[in-house]
Amino acid sequence: MHIPSTETKNIAVLSFSDALKPSGEGGYDREKWIYIPDFYSEYRYILGTRGVRPLICIGINPSTAAPDDLDNTLKSVERIALGNGYDSFIMFNVYAQRATRPDDMERELNPHMHRENMKAFEYILSLSEEAPAVWAAWGTIIEKRDYLKDCVLDMIQIGKAYGTRWFTAGARSKSKGHPHHPLYLRKDAPLDPFDAEAYLSSF
Repeated sequence: MHIPSTETKNIAVLSFSDALKPSGEGGYDREKWIYIPDFYSEYRYILGTRGVRPLICIGINPSTAAPDDLDNTLKSVERIALGNGYDSFIMFNVYAQRATRPDDMERELNPHMHRENMKAFEYILSLSEEAPAVWAAWGTIIEKRDYLKDCVLDMIQIGKAYGTRWFTAGARSKSKGHPHHPLYLRKDAPLDPFDAEAYLSSF
């Protein structure tokens, strides 16, 4: 079980451009997988499969998943992506710090890691041959830290330049309209259009 060993300000967090460079580690099929950085660390920018029509799933923070070692959440993400006609999936997170439990995320935002994570988001938007499809799937966990909402607002602004289309899957929470988490969704769960900006302004 991964528990953060320290706050990310205490470790060397690679810039996204440096994280794109192969490290020589990994041992996975790079023709199939996108994994940035390509080694296990306290943070993760991107994990997914390669294709021309990816479904980009947005969670709050990464856990232990890696290429060929998907957790149940990522297995569900892959099933729903394929079930909705996408040829691949990309898992991205609002905040890049790995924490098995969201309660273990650091209390204060690391500005450097956030900036580089937003560069990673712009990179994955550029991979789609059509307007990117982004699936908001963070559940109620967005309320765990005050900075998470602002991170999503940055993502919305970045996405506008790419004509990003936002979706949810499954029922949204009744009180605040939070998107459903990927777990426990049927593999054929449809994607519903989502006004992410209006949602954020409501809580």
